Amino acid sequence: MKAGTIYFYTATILNWKQLLQVNKRKEIILNSLQYLVEEKAAKVYAYVIMPNHIHLLWKPLENKKFQNVQLSFMRFTAQKLLYQLQDSGYRHIDDFLVESKDRKYQIWQRNPLAVEMYSRKVIEQKLDYIHNNPVQGKWMLVKSPLDYEYSSAQFYESEDLAHPFLTHYMDDI
Repeated sequence: MKAGTIYFYTATILNWKQLLQVNKRKEIILNSLQYLVEEKAAKVYAYVIMPNHIHLLWKPLENKKFQNVQLSFMRFTAQKLLYQLQDSGYRHIDDFLVESKDRKYQIWQRNPLAVEMYSRKVIEQKLDYIHNNPVQGKWMLVKSPLDYEYSSAQFYESEDLAHPFLTHYMDDI
């Protein structure tokens, strides 16, 4: 994986548990993405936070390796989500208990998907996929992608300032 390259990225909660239904947990993801942008570790072009997974269009910046940015993001969000679960008295915390040498709990499934985006057409296909995820199939979280609060769809419709960490993909291709 290369710095300066845009990736479509998908990460899933362990065993597809719907851990991200709670808005406070979604905010952990958003705050982490904002931090990566502020620290000039990555640019974020699009996102959607679903009940059990996330999709991103992002790229590590030239001075950072994708592997490091990804690992930092996954580790930090997992730790914050675990703390939030413990603090809130989450009843099903044992669902995330694992027998591993390096951890007691695991929030994210291993091996998230990262696919290099090689053309504007492919980026736009993934952008549509990301924004339409909340209105698809079993989810039907909202009627219109613009109605889903935890997505970058509104940014692309109106350059919504509520998403200060986003960069329009056309700025970089």
